Amino acid sequence: MVVVFGVFALLALGVLVAGNWYLWRRLFRDTTRGPGLARRVGAAMIAGGWVLAVGAVVGERAGAPFWLQQVLAWPGFLWLALSIYLLLAVVAGEVVRPLLRRLPARRAHATAAVPQAQPVPAGSVPPKAPEPEPGSAPPSEPSRRLFVSRVVAGAAAAAAVGTVGYGTYGVLRGPGVKRVTVPLAKLPRGAHGYRIAVVSDIHLGPTLGRGFAQKVVDTINSTQPDIVAVVGDLVDGSVKNLGPAAAPLSQLNAPSYFVTGNHEYFSGAAQWVEEVRRLGLHPLENARTELPWFDLAGVNDIAGESEGQGPDFTKALGDRDTARACVLLAHQPVQIHDAVRHGVDLQLSGHTHGGQLWPGNFIAAAANPTVAGLERYGDTQLYVSRGAGAWGPPTRVGAPSDITVIELASTHA
Repeated sequence: MVVVFGVFALLALGVLVAGNWYLWRRLFRDTTRGPGLARRVGAAMIAGGWVLAVGAVVGERAGAPFWLQQVLAWPGFLWLALSIYLLLAVVAGEVVRPLLRRLPARRAHATAAVPQAQPVPAGSVPPKAPEPEPGSAPPSEPSRRLFVSRVVAGAAAAAAVGTVGYGTYGVLRGPGVKRVTVPLAKLPRGAHGYRIAVVSDIHLGPTLGRGFAQKVVDTINSTQPDIVAVVGDLVDGSVKNLGPAAAPLSQLNAPSYFVTGNHEYFSGAAQWVEEVRRLGLHPLENARTELPWFDLAGVNDIAGESEGQGPDFTKALGDRDTARACVLLAHQPVQIHDAVRHGVDLQLSGHTHGGQLWPGNFIAAAANPTVAGLERYGDTQLYVSRGAGAWGPPTRVGAPSDITVIELASTHA
C-alpha cells in the first residue's frame, strides 16, 4: 500500500512539474526574445504561487496560527484556481496558434510574389538576390512567431483571470435560492407545501468569515422555511478560531438541525457539535426526531469512522414507524445506499459542491452517485445541494452556490 501511494505521489508530482513547466514556457519563454528578467520573474511567480498554495492547505490541516492561515489562504488558494484555468486556456490556445501563424505568412508570401520593378542602367547586369541558407526561416518568421505567442499568452491570461475573478465574485456575493418540489407518498395532506431550507458546505474558514455567514443566514431567513437543515461542512477550523464567524447562525428564525460533514472531523467535530447546540441548532448524531408530519433523522459523516463516530443507520432509523414519511440528513450522497435499505423517503445531502470548478464536475461524478439535484434510487429520493460556500479557492465556475428550499408535496393533496 505504501509503495502504491509512493508511486502515485511521484506520478502526481511529475504531472504537476510538467504542467507548470509548460505554463512557464508558453507564458514567458515563448513571449520573450531571450533569457532575462521576464523569464526569471515568471518562474518565481509560478513557483511562489505553489509554495503559497501548499502552505495554505498544510496550514489549515495542521492547525497553524489563524492569522498565518489567512495570510496564505487568499493568494495560495486563488493561485490554485488560476493555475487550472491558465492551463486550460493555454491548451486551448494550441488550436488557434497555427491559424494565427499562417495568416501573416500568407500576406508575406503575397507581397514577395509581386516584386516592384527596379530601373537597371543600360548595359549593366541586374544584381542577383542572395540565396537563403539551407534550412533557414524567412526573415519575418521569428518576429511572427513571437507576435503569435504573445497574442495567445495574453488572451489565455485574460481569460483565466476573468474566469477566476467572476467565479470569486459569485461566491462572495452569497448563495442564491433554488426551489425544488419533492412529492412524498407517505406525507399527510396537511403537510403539503412544508418547506425545508437545505444549506450545506458553508466552509467558514480563513477566506469566508462572519460576513459570509451573515449573508447565508439572511438568505435562509428570507425564504421563511418551516425548518432549516444544515447538512455538514460548516467550518474549516477550530471553534477557537471560527466561533465568532459562526455566531450569526443563532439568528436563524426556524427550528434548525445539523449533521456533521467530513470537514468537521478535521476541525474538532465534538467541539463543533456543542457549539452549534449553543447557537440554537439541534445536532442529529445518528438520531431521529418525530416532527408532527414526518420523521427527521440525521447520521454522522463517514469521516467520523476514524474517531469511532461514524454513521449508524440502525441507531437513527431502526425502531421508527415505517408508515410515517422519513427525511434523512446525510452529508455525503454515497450514503444513499444505506438510506434505501432503511426505507428512507428522502435524503438531503451536500459534499460535492456540484464540482465547484469546471471540469471538476466530471471528477465529482466519478466519486458520487449524484453530483447535484434530485434523483430517485428505488423508493428513495436523493437531493444533493451544490452548497453555499467553497472549499480552497473561494471560487466557483460552472457550479453556482445555492440554498435550496425543498417544498414537500403530498400525493394525497
